[in-house]
Amino acid sequence: MSITRRTFALIGMLAMVASPAFAETPKSIGKIERLDPALDKLIPADSVIEVLADGFDWSEGPVWVPQGQYLLFSDIPPNRIMKWKAGEGMSVFMEPSGYTGKEPFTGKEPGTNGLVLDADGVLTACCHGDRNLVKFVDGKRVVIADKYDGKRFNSPNDLTIHSSGDIYFTDPPYGLPKNFDDPGREQDWCGVYRLKKNGEVELVTSKHTRPNGIALSPDEKTLYVAQSDPKAATITRYPLNADGSVGAGKIFYDGTNLVGKMKGLPDGMAVDAAGNVWATGPGGVLVFTPEGKQIGLLNTGEATANCTFGDDGYLYITADMYLCRVKTNSQATKK
Repeated sequence: MSITRRTFALIGMLAMVASPAFAETPKSIGKIERLDPALDKLIPADSVIEVLADGFDWSEGPVWVPQGQYLLFSDIPPNRIMKWKAGEGMSVFMEPSGYTGKEPFTGKEPGTNGLVLDADGVLTACCHGDRNLVKFVDGKRVVIADKYDGKRFNSPNDLTIHSSGDIYFTDPPYGLPKNFDDPGREQDWCGVYRLKKNGEVELVTSKHTRPNGIALSPDEKTLYVAQSDPKAATITRYPLNADGSVGAGKIFYDGTNLVGKMKGLPDGMAVDAAGNVWATGPGGVLVFTPEGKQIGLLNTGEATANCTFGDDGYLYITADMYLCRVKTNSQATKK
């Protein structure tokens, strides 16, 4: 993170908060590529990739808050959670977010990453710098998991909550100051874990080199895990058993051949109520049918981190320095 970009981000956010005109003069980036007529049912013909705000260091982990009709997302390097609301624009929701230590953080990504709401509407977050999962209950930070088998996590990245209350999450080392080579690293792998409602942490799989985004199908019979490894840029589909365990995984998407040709890697994703998968990857947000056929690309022209559905008919997208949205006909999965 350069001083120039950080300064630009601060100035940009102040301008967005101070100027009501920002929301009145929307701009767009990239283009929507319709690879199959099936996409026309999901995205109206006049939809664009609308920019709501920019100037962030690395935007991630968006979550829609129905009660307040606003969006929260992580800006990881400056250790903040941001808030965007129509008619009000941008504001800082929480600072610090993912790192609360007293010593200066020496890495690049101290903040929160993935954000979700539990069944009670409580904000739950993956914290890079603090290396844990937390819930924010009545203004208090409550750690719900920070170790597996007595060893600290690398840096929890993304999460999804099952209707049972179990949380599935990924744990690559991106939040460690020296990444894979950090001397403070305790786990021998980059795991996918399940935090059971009773507080027990279970290893789901250690076979992914860089597990990242994670999501459930609407019927909760499938668990999707994205891998942000340039040498194996994939999304794997796991059958989810009734007891919460997973079966053998199969490749749902492989974008390794596009790495370097288009910006981005498999990262976060959202699954709509019909089971369509909206997954970030090379080019932007790739749209797949439940069977795995790609029918569209929301080509942002930027490395795109994550996306989520609001209940207002929009898909919200975090793409590097941008917060964007696209009008859709899809609906979020209800739990």
